[in-house]
Amino acid sequence: MEKVKMKQDFLKKKIIKIFKLLKLSNKHSLICANALINAELVGAPSHGLSRLKMYCDRIKKKVINPIAKIKVKKISQSIAHVDGNNSIGFVAADIAIKTAISNAKKTGIGLVAVKNSGHYGLSGYYAEQAVKKNLICMVFTNAPPAIAPHGALKSLFGTNPICFGTPTGSKVPFILDTSISMINRGKIRVAAREGGKIPEGVALDKLGKPTTDPKKALEGVQLPIAGFRGSGLAWMVDILSGVLTGGNHAGRVKDPFTDFSGPQNIGHLFFVMKPNLFVGNSFNKRIKDNIKTIKKLPKIKGVKEILYPGQNKFNRFKNNQKKEISISKTVLKDLEFLENI
Repeated sequence: MEKVKMKQDFLKKKIIKIFKLLKLSNKHSLICANALINAELVGAPSHGLSRLKMYCDRIKKKVINPIAKIKVKKISQSIAHVDGNNSIGFVAADIAIKTAISNAKKTGIGLVAVKNSGHYGLSGYYAEQAVKKNLICMVFTNAPPAIAPHGALKSLFGTNPICFGTPTGSKVPFILDTSISMINRGKIRVAAREGGKIPEGVALDKLGKPTTDPKKALEGVQLPIAGFRGSGLAWMVDILSGVLTGGNHAGRVKDPFTDFSGPQNIGHLFFVMKPNLFVGNSFNKRIKDNIKTIKKLPKIKGVKEILYPGQNKFNRFKNNQKKEISISKTVLKDLEFLENI
């Protein structure tokens, strides 16, 4: 797959220009650009620039509101409810995580629910913001149908990621950000656009047969991790981020790439807390002991170090911070087209 390299600042300016052409404010355009660039730098291009055209298409079709009036309803000192007013997901989520962080700093706990939002990129991006403020964080969001509930013939749950982040007493945060599917849907979409294949054992076609063809996988069903357990986790996320928040749930979240019949009304839930709530100032010592103990375990052949979730991502980000970003010819065409809308 042929790639083109671009400087980060140059690319960010392009993205901001595109969103501003679509009537987003400079501040909101910057929020979106930062999230998309971050996805590229941490090695998750499936949630980066490959999705830019999708967001723009939804704005042009008037199912994302570029001038959304987002409302934050204060329920208590710790709890708030955000109505995204069908904004682009990055903006609603940015307000929500900042509110949750602020509340947690004041009271020890910040719980913020979001409704009427859209796809917001990587859950880990928001968890990292909390961890940088020395806070523990859990993030949930639902997604369009991709996975069949255990025992069902029809897909209904999204790939509904589960995300957890905690300070580690070092510069490298512990960030677990994982979809409950064998492979995230973004990777399947990138493979479909770029003419690639997907691994075996991650999806079935619409006839229920295993497939490595990404287009057939998108028409069929993705497989959850750990069978019925993965399906159960997807259901849990659907309840926490959909039922609880006032967002769409039970398969009603619209596919952002193909369904322009209305807004997605995705729900998000951000739960942030101080690490010293129960063990005082000993948390850092305890988390360091936890990680050190696990890293000292005997290793299987070929493993040099037992890594905790987030270490690889942190290293990729650090290595890529000063490098140019490689984008595919398909994404380059998107950029060139969108700059002239």
